[in-house]
Parts: sequence; C-alpha cells; structure tokens
Amino acid sequence: MNTLFPIFVKAENLHTLIVGGGYVGLEKTTALLANSPDARITLVAPEIRAEIRELARQHPKLALIQEPYHELFLADKDLVIVGTNDKNVNRQVQADCKNRRILVNVADTPDLCDFYLSSVVKKGDLKIAISTNGKSPTFAKRFREVLEDILPDSLQETLDNLTAIRNQLKGDFVQKMEKLNEITKVLK
Repeated sequence: MNTLFPIFVKAENLHTLIVGGGYVGLEKTTALLANSPDARITLVAPEIRAEIRELARQHPKLALIQEPYHELFLADKDLVIVGTNDKNVNRQVQADCKNRRILVNVADTPDLCDFYLSSVVKKGDLKIAISTNGKSPTFAKRFREVLEDILPDSLQETLDNLTAIRNQLKGDFVQKMEKLNEITKVLK
C-alpha cells in the first residue's frame, strides 16, 4: 500500500543541497530547475560534470562547491538530495540529515529516503506527479510519457477559463465549490 503523502513544494523558497556531481546529480539538478528555475541550490561534489557547470552558468542561484561532502554543508539547508556512487557517503549524508531533522532523498535507496522524487507531467499550469512508492522509477517515467501524449495542449486555456469563472463567482466557499463542481462535471 502506498502511504506517501503527495505535496508540491515552492522550491524557490527553500535552499536545497545536492550531494553528487555525476550523472545522478545532473539528473536531479536538471529536474529541480525544470520545475523551479529560480530554486536556490548548492551542489557539492569532489568532481562536477561539465553539464552541471553549464547549468550553473545559466542559473545564478545554483552554487557549485567542488569538495568532498562534509556535514557543515547542511547549514541553512531545507532539503537534501543525495546521488553519489559511494554508498558510505550516501549513508553518512542521510544520517547527518536525520540528526538535523532535514528531509533527505538518497537516489536508488528507498530505505534511506524521507521522500521520493516523482515523475512529472507538465501542461502549462497543470502538474501531475507520479509515484510508484519507490518501486519502479522507470514505470513512472513511461507513464509520464503516455500522459504527456494524451493530454491536450489546450489544457492551459481551460485552466485560465476556470480561474476567470472562479474569480467572478459570488457566495461563500461552499457555494463556489458547488458551482465549480457543476461546471467541471464534463471532465468525468
């Protein structure tokens, strides 16, 4: 049973630490910036891929520290994503985060994760996060591709129209919700 509680965080209001400068670090940094281009990110690793350095040139809030991980890098961080190829470093970061009560994701190690990164479908303002409870990120990615293909690009226009209608509705919250439910029944 999937007991995860899905949330969407305002990453631009958080300071995220990414530990790992290889392919996984690149993948996580790219995903974070794709969803929140103004996210404040510090990436630390002894070696950092050229693609990550290019991202840092394009995103001024992405700071790179080319050093091995140290617990001091957790100061003022709200969220941590770990993706190194050294299981001992990964476990150490997770333990350090636990001691500081910082939420952490350790790539490909569900037992060490406080949260999982989802596969995300984006159509304008619509975002759908897909989770397999850590069982198969590959399935989530394939399902995302299916949804991206079948969801029409006109969804943004629908969302904009519903926002305009909601803003014009009179009454209390319950009355507005009932009216919006009536209007959106056609989506069933």
